[in-house]
Amino acid sequence: MKGIAAGIGVVVLSPLLLAGTAMMMASSSEASTTASFSGCLTGIDTAEVTREVTKLLDGASGKDVHIQGLDLPAEQIPNAQTIVATGISLDVPKKGQIIAIATAMQESRLRNLASGDRDSLGLFQQRPSQGWGTAQQIRDPVYASEAFYKHLLKVDGWQQMKVTQAAQAVQKSGYPDAYAQWEDLATALQKAIAATFPNADKDETAKDPAKDKDTESSAGGCAPDKDGTSFGRIPEGSVPKGYTIPKDADPKARKAIEWAMHQLGTQYQWGGSCTDSHGPDPMGRCDCSSLMQQAYAHAGVHLTRTTYTQVNEGKAVSAKNLKPGDLIFSRGTTARPEHVGMYMGEGLVIEAPRTSKPVRITPIKDWDILAVRRVL
Repeated sequence: MKGIAAGIGVVVLSPLLLAGTAMMMASSSEASTTASFSGCLTGIDTAEVTREVTKLLDGASGKDVHIQGLDLPAEQIPNAQTIVATGISLDVPKKGQIIAIATAMQESRLRNLASGDRDSLGLFQQRPSQGWGTAQQIRDPVYASEAFYKHLLKVDGWQQMKVTQAAQAVQKSGYPDAYAQWEDLATALQKAIAATFPNADKDETAKDPAKDKDTESSAGGCAPDKDGTSFGRIPEGSVPKGYTIPKDADPKARKAIEWAMHQLGTQYQWGGSCTDSHGPDPMGRCDCSSLMQQAYAHAGVHLTRTTYTQVNEGKAVSAKNLKPGDLIFSRGTTARPEHVGMYMGEGLVIEAPRTSKPVRITPIKDWDILAVRRVL
């Protein structure tokens, strides 16, 4: 199996190589077998599915995980995780994620297939000949999930449709009613997997008027002495010419910055652990807060996992007195920021920005600083 999953923060749909107006997709050979499925998987115990999904994601062997309708949970659950994580990162509502899982169950049984009917490939059996992208792109579960959601969101009134109707509007399958049989399982899987992501079900709220005094004072409306403009345009994923970690940087901050710089150019992954950003598994890639967590872990400093908790780490400092290694927060509110990066000195910040973007270095002038925390 190829790796899993998909990108926390404001999201932009990645560019997809879609051509023409008739984006038809043939169902896979698996579809012809599932079309004859005699009865829907009803009566799914969501609590039990949650327990089993959690077991697998916590490292249990697939042999010890049993979920009705899944024959290969060690492969299928991570692929479902990819679909859910991608949906969350693109702000697709829960129903859209359920539709996507049900579709992938019907088309591939949640497997990243290397073949199918005609030139169909991957989780959703998308076809290169119909403009869904190259074979290599379609075999990337994150890309395939993004492509599916992009088409679903263009379907007028999809949120009012039945799951099978919405899936069919995207897939144009020869078995238009077959997706319905997976709705209960897809619903249970979505709920179980979404629960493993921090704040996945949070409502979008207005700015919180009750601001944390420490975090509010950390920004202070002041800009740092250097804003990074002296380096000119910085190509994404590269180190600006002439930059070196300042000599007076704390040794642990130096280690954290060095480790983070080794992740430059790797793709952002919402919910990714940042434990293997160069590897084949998308969930090993970094999001903004896991990049901070793992960078400092390699320097022997423990940080919590999300921006919402990292903003309470260490102590608040003024944006005018930044030191290398300081955590800089933006987007959202001072009490609940949605993005975090690490100050590198010389007016530069290293960050994992958002879906479709790589880990990169940016000038601090591009940051609307809400809070700064010093964790050393």
